[in-house]
Amino acid sequence: MSRQNRVWSRREIEGLIADGRKIIILGDQVLKADAWLPYHPGGDKSILHMVGRDATDEITALHSKEAKAHMQKYVIGRVHGRWENFLPPIQGGTFRTLVSKDADDEYVSSSGESTPPSPVFDTEETGDGVRLRRAGNDTPISRASSLFSSEPELEQFRSAEASTAHAISSDLSKYPRLDKRSQDEVASKYRQLDERLQSEGLYECPYSSYAVEFVRYAILFLLFLTFLHYSYYALSGFFLGLLWHLLAFTVHDAGHLSITHVFHIDSCIGIFVADFLGGLSVGWWKRNHNVHHIATNSPEHDPDIQHMPFFAISSRFFTSLRSSYYDREMKLDAAARFFIKYQHYLYYPILLWGRFNLYRLAWSYLLDPAQAPRKGAAWWHRYLEMAGQVFFWYWYGYRTLYLSIPTWSSRLTFLLISHMVTAPLHVQLTLSHFAMSSADLGVHESFAQKMVRTTMDVECPPWLDFVHGGLNFQVVHHLFPRLPRHNLRRAQPYVKEFCHDVGIPYVIFGFTRGNKEVISRLGEVAEQLRVLEECRKVAAKDLIEGHHSH
Repeated sequence: MSRQNRVWSRREIEGLIADGRKIIILGDQVLKADAWLPYHPGGDKSILHMVGRDATDEITALHSKEAKAHMQKYVIGRVHGRWENFLPPIQGGTFRTLVSKDADDEYVSSSGESTPPSPVFDTEETGDGVRLRRAGNDTPISRASSLFSSEPELEQFRSAEASTAHAISSDLSKYPRLDKRSQDEVASKYRQLDERLQSEGLYECPYSSYAVEFVRYAILFLLFLTFLHYSYYALSGFFLGLLWHLLAFTVHDAGHLSITHVFHIDSCIGIFVADFLGGLSVGWWKRNHNVHHIATNSPEHDPDIQHMPFFAISSRFFTSLRSSYYDREMKLDAAARFFIKYQHYLYYPILLWGRFNLYRLAWSYLLDPAQAPRKGAAWWHRYLEMAGQVFFWYWYGYRTLYLSIPTWSSRLTFLLISHMVTAPLHVQLTLSHFAMSSADLGVHESFAQKMVRTTMDVECPPWLDFVHGGLNFQVVHHLFPRLPRHNLRRAQPYVKEFCHDVGIPYVIFGFTRGNKEVISRLGEVAEQLRVLEECRKVAAKDLIEGHHSH
């Protein structure tokens, strides 16, 4: 029997993962991705979130046919029947090692099955639907008591857990059931929709649309240079900021390989635009964004909603969650308490400084060899990006900011305006997720349902699509990330039809309404923190007075 035809049992695969192997299911194939981790252009984190899972839809959505063909090198066998997902180790899943292993490195199966628990709740099928049950044998309070030493801290945990339970219960009432039959139907119809979009030619990039984009870029670039030449520094910075705003959408397209669909060509387009023209890092973006597309709106795992100490979109952040992406605790410290209590007022002012944070993230990625691919086809991208960073700070920092502008006050004006004008981009990036569900429904939820549940579209006239850069079609984009952005509007009716067919609510708001929803969510979480702090003060006072009475 050939290696690729070997049939692996669920128990054997659990043993492989327990031994540290990175096992992923693709269709009925078993992939061992250990050797691929240092080569993956999208970083290792996105692979780690797929360990023990059927990643068929995620892989199809995010990878080209050529990439999927390359994955055949890592096939070690296959499985029989429908795969039941494990909770990946990076998300807290635990696995049992096998009893023994023979000399030929063949794993011997032992009896028993492993069920994949959700971090907080599992779902249990009943005759009339899905109900919640606690994961594990201990009660949540007994587990919490071992984690928190004081009554106020325990109360904080209880409050966050109650809020989480309410969010999960609310989602379960609005979305298709999590039983195998319901989720298999969602996945099947999602795959049929993907085939339909391909047959309609919507994966083919309309290059004429990029010709129009290029004209916009050229006009803004000429306005930037013209006003700089005539010493209108505020206007010059304004048009440079608008140029950066629009160029970011092309970086997004290139990062998803949706322009030419050729890995190195689109990667070089992204590096040229992001690094050479914008001072940002497309490599950092890929590493971050791939995880975002897999673990969308997960407080512990999605870096796009991990903005502590400035923002929290869920009370779960009150328990100082640990980020699996940044490998650090997101502490609810004094700074976080201050910002979160006023986050609905500070939302827009803080986003004005968003581009400066992107510089920090770019350099933290490029200076850390462990984050960028060290081997494989993309090994040289990091060095090209570094060259791009030097070029950017030469033309922008030295030639423009220092040599072309005579006074420090004018330089500061130009610097701030050029960067703050890009704030609407950061609003757009957060708009489609901050107001949506951040509940974890467990490993049984299909990829398609999770993407629609955690994402919303923004309605606008077709002539304004270029301002939103396709990000106004986030539901469509999250379902089909490689779809060229200029075809997203054409794909939207198909996606709406799919959602109606499977019973998944399709959320779409106008830009103003969407902003109100985000501000409302931030205000709700801020109020929860204020109430929680009042409860803690009362509990602490009662505790002290109780001690004194003794």
